[in-house]
Amino acid sequence: MVECVICGAEVTKPNDAVIGELIICPDCGTELEITGLDPFTVEEAPQEQEDWGE
Repeated sequence: MVECVICGAEVTKPNDAVIGELIICPDCGTELEITGLDPFTVEEAPQEQEDWGE
């Protein structure tokens, strides 16, 4: 388990986790990106920017 970087809630590592996978915090709903497996670490997932057709 690891703490959500936003709200501090406990986030459980999925059994089939891979680096770069997005998971959702069960408390605040923030998308978290898995950045490490051993030890299990997460960061807030980058937000995609709208390109407005550019």
